[in-house]
Amino acid sequence: MALLLGACATEQGPAPPPPPPQSDMTGRWTMSAPSGPPCGMEFEGMPGQMQGTLVPDGGCPGHLYLSRRWTFVQDTLTIADKDGQPLATLKLSDTQFTGQSTAGTPLTLSR
Repeated sequence: MALLLGACATEQGPAPPPPPPQSDMTGRWTMSAPSGPPCGMEFEGMPGQMQGTLVPDGGCPGHLYLSRRWTFVQDTLTIADKDGQPLATLKLSDTQFTGQSTAGTPLTLSR
């Protein structure tokens, strides 16, 4: 009986979602794609909020030069244009984000 109770005490529920890369996304990030040079993106927002605006440098891959908004929910970052239409979706992976544009271009976002 004691063995059964001991086994129950060590069982764990589902793993919690990974934490955001830091308390907020604000600041300068670099977007990279295999088919071109990296571009800078300045994420703006209030500390602790997981949404805001962004200002891309020129030369961003695909249509990411149209990026104006971002949201971070659980482990997914969505970059959108001024109308809220998604341009890219990226997942948190260690200290960077990886994913793709809506056109299918592989992307990496890192500090």
